[in-house]
Amino acid sequence: MKIGVVIESIETWRGGQETSTVQFVRRLAENGCDVHVITSSRAPSSPMMTVHTLPIQRPTRHAQMIQFMRQAADTIGSGKYDIVHSMLPITGCDVYQPRGGTVAESVERNLALIRSGPLRAIKRQANRLNLKQRAQLRQEATLFTRHPGTIVAAVSRYVVDQLRRHYRMDDARIRLVFNGADVPDVTDEQRKTNRRQLREQFGLEPDDLVLLLVAHNFKLKGVAPAIEAIARLKRRDALPPRLLIVGRDHPGRFAHLAMRFGVGDRVTFVGPSDRVHAFYHASDVLLHPTYYDPCSRVVLEAMACGLPPITTRHNGAADVIEDGRNGYVVDSADAVDQLADRIQRLTDETHRRECGQRGRLLRERLSMARHVEEMLVVYEDILQRRRRV
Repeated sequence: MKIGVVIESIETWRGGQETSTVQFVRRLAENGCDVHVITSSRAPSSPMMTVHTLPIQRPTRHAQMIQFMRQAADTIGSGKYDIVHSMLPITGCDVYQPRGGTVAESVERNLALIRSGPLRAIKRQANRLNLKQRAQLRQEATLFTRHPGTIVAAVSRYVVDQLRRHYRMDDARIRLVFNGADVPDVTDEQRKTNRRQLREQFGLEPDDLVLLLVAHNFKLKGVAPAIEAIARLKRRDALPPRLLIVGRDHPGRFAHLAMRFGVGDRVTFVGPSDRVHAFYHASDVLLHPTYYDPCSRVVLEAMACGLPPITTRHNGAADVIEDGRNGYVVDSADAVDQLADRIQRLTDETHRRECGQRGRLLRERLSMARHVEEMLVVYEDILQRRRRV
């Protein structure tokens, strides 16, 4: 099967969508597919994929995106692919998989970051002048309303809800193919080594309760509420948990916030790391109080590694969390009291270990291999429907 995969960028350092797509492509190739990636990234072809780099030369991000989508549509039209699977809402694709969720929901959830009503209203007005955002919304609406042949593959029930709520999409066009993530197999001895080495590196005691937060967008992923929750726990306990924040963002104002709350010595900004899986082994709880996540890969990876997560209902990964059994789901990132309470519950070592063990039992269900197997069924359904026409 010749598959065309369309994604604007495939550099994994950019974030979860790019990393997930590369893992997805690798698994497609392992299943015998001939995978061609249409992208603006200058990446070499490899045995797992043929890369078609589109030359994008425009002065603004808005213009670059428009040019890429137009060129990608032209490219797939002449590529003779059995299936075109796009991560962007381009015309001509057989499957559209909004790994970042719908643009409409993303806009709404980013507005939720602003607590002040008047400031939120100003931001809403400013969004109407954002050319890139307007173009994305228009393209998304066009694909959903004027191209009924395109199947939309949702990575979580949360994304299914977005499609129904924002676009009243017919369920016949939606396929729920829950997200997946590849997690390296490591021995128990390697897990212990990673835990010891990283704890020594960051001055953590063997019996410290360590919370891990992994994010490249500190504001959106709830770093501020996480710090505030640590501060509230300090009021109850002279020695609250330690918090490791791993990711590529500017820590300045968040470090200042930690100092202002009196927990500067409990919060460590690690910076970006290519050893995130080792941090899962070094930590005790994953803290992911996100304002918006269609289906966080980080939560899936953590659970597969035996790390119980605490996240919000605005994260599609909550689909697989049984509250209080393999993790916790709070109402929102701003529900700081709930967040502190769930952290407090997981200070109980027995409860924490049981939650982690139940999460590890879901390892196969959370895998990218399972995700690709389900997506191949969608492809086959499309091909069979095409043969009947």
